[in-house]
Amino acid sequence: MKKIITTGKAPGAIGPYSQGVAAGAVIYTSGQLPIDMATGNLETADIKKAAKASLENCKAILEAAGASLKDVVKTTVFMTDLADFAAMNEVYASYFTEDPPARSCVQVSALPKGAKIEIEMLAVK
Repeated sequence: MKKIITTGKAPGAIGPYSQGVAAGAVIYTSGQLPIDMATGNLETADIKKAAKASLENCKAILEAAGASLKDVVKTTVFMTDLADFAAMNEVYASYFTEDPPARSCVQVSALPKGAKIEIEMLAVK
């Protein structure tokens, strides 16, 4: 059984995809750009603020599905510059303080809207 997850607490889709999808006990978030939902602005200058915004957007989608960061089993982090890895990792670690999920982190040549980071999550509730 597939259920589409939507919330006004994370950016709306900018294409033909859903913010999140639940398939049974598994919840998938689409990649979340660092859009600050308080301002609607894309964070492009500070990687720590950008990482926080992307993580908060993923968290909001999980919460809309009745899950939390404690349910996350895998994340993928896309970055345009791995020189920012340590700063991103500092913020990331503050969201997963115990039993962190598996993670991949890759450098990509570009992300939508000129973002520096995009994060997606997979959770099991």
